Amino acid sequence: MDLAELSSVREAAKTISKTIPRVEALICNAAIAQVSKQRFTSAGFESQLGVNHYGHFLLINLLFNKVEEGGKRIVIVSSEGYKMGLKTIQFDDMNFDHNYQPNRAYCHSKLAQMMIGYELQDKISSAKRDVKVYVCHPGASRTSLINENSSRGTRIMFSILSMLPIVQSAEKGSYPEVMCATEENLKLKAYYGPTRNMNWSGPVGECEIEPFAFDKAVAERLWSLSEKETNCKWTL
Repeated sequence: MDLAELSSVREAAKTISKTIPRVEALICNAAIAQVSKQRFTSAGFESQLGVNHYGHFLLINLLFNKVEEGGKRIVIVSSEGYKMGLKTIQFDDMNFDHNYQPNRAYCHSKLAQMMIGYELQDKISSAKRDVKVYVCHPGASRTSLINENSSRGTRIMFSILSMLPIVQSAEKGSYPEVMCATEENLKLKAYYGPTRNMNWSGPVGECEIEPFAFDKAVAERLWSLSEKETNCKWTL
C-alpha cells in the first residue's frame, strides 16, 4: 500500500476486508519526514500531510468496521514534533505554498494525526461504538525515517545524534505502539511514549499533552476538511 495514493489505500483496504478474517489492531505508523523540498501527492496534497495524515485518515475510515469486529484497537503514532511547529492547523495554506519548511510541514502533519485521534475518540464515544483509539509517539529512534528525501545537512545531523545514548533503537521505539495495541486499562485522552531525555528515550509512560492538541474547533474543522479531501464520509 502506498499511503500517498488514495486509490492504493482503497485497494489495500478492500483486500484486507476480503482476505483477513480478524484485525486485532490497526497501527498507523507509516510516515515520511523532513522532505527537503515541497512535494505533492497525486491528489495534490503536500507530501508529508498527504502520507502521514490523509492516507491514514482514509485507511482508518475504510477499516473501522473490520477493527470493531476484531481487536477494537486503533493506534495513531504521532511525534514530539507536534509541538515544535505552528501549534495549529494552517487551514488557509494546507500545502505550505507560502511558508514551506521541511520540519514545519512534518510537525503540521503529526499534529493533524494527533488531533484526529482525539476527535475520533469523541465521535466513537458519542456514537457508543466499541473501538478504542490511542495516541503515542516513538521518541527518537534509529530508523530509516530520515533518508534521501531529507537535505544533506539533516541527514548528517541525525547520523551524529544517532550515535548518542539519548537516541534509542528502533525496537525500543516500537514499545509505545505495542503497548497501545495490547495493554489493558490505558487512558484514552492520553499520549504515550518515552518519558526521559525530553521524551526522546527511556521507559514508556504517559507524556504531557500541550493544550492546543485538544482545540475542539480546530479538530472538527480538520475532520470535515479531511472527509472532503479524501472523499470519504464517516457514519459514526
